[in-house]
Amino acid sequence: MKGDITFARLSEVAPAEIAAHMSDPRVAEHMPLLPMTWDTEVARKFIAGKEQCWERDGLGHWAFLLDGRYIGWGGFQKEGDEWDLGLVLKPDAFGLGLRIARDAIEFAIADDRIPYVTFLLPPSRKNLRALPRLGARYVGEVTYDGARFFKYRLETS
Repeated sequence: MKGDITFARLSEVAPAEIAAHMSDPRVAEHMPLLPMTWDTEVARKFIAGKEQCWERDGLGHWAFLLDGRYIGWGGFQKEGDEWDLGLVLKPDAFGLGLRIARDAIEFAIADDRIPYVTFLLPPSRKNLRALPRLGARYVGEVTYDGARFFKYRLETS
């Protein structure tokens, strides 16, 4: 898929659009911690929570836009001392994950606060080849909020 990918704040996207995205069962399949029901009010609270990360940490999640059209969200969230990078794309943009991840990793490399990035992937994700291609190494399995994930780490400094 060709086009310009830009990063914007989640607050620039209509909550109803994010709610529709997060209600798609193809998205939910790979998100074991996803709340079961998404509506506009849940999306508003979600956006507010992600904006609090920006205020607290000076960094957070973005909305991803392809030629100005919302295609998903993701970015960095501080988990203890680690910066976790996550991507949640709309199904029609699933093939753009590696391209977006590379852009986000370039951002991390340029940011002195981020000596490395972690990735948490649920076991439902069968294709994990992209992470080693990015330079990430497998750390092991972790449990987060009762769900199992495969953890990877990528050095950025």
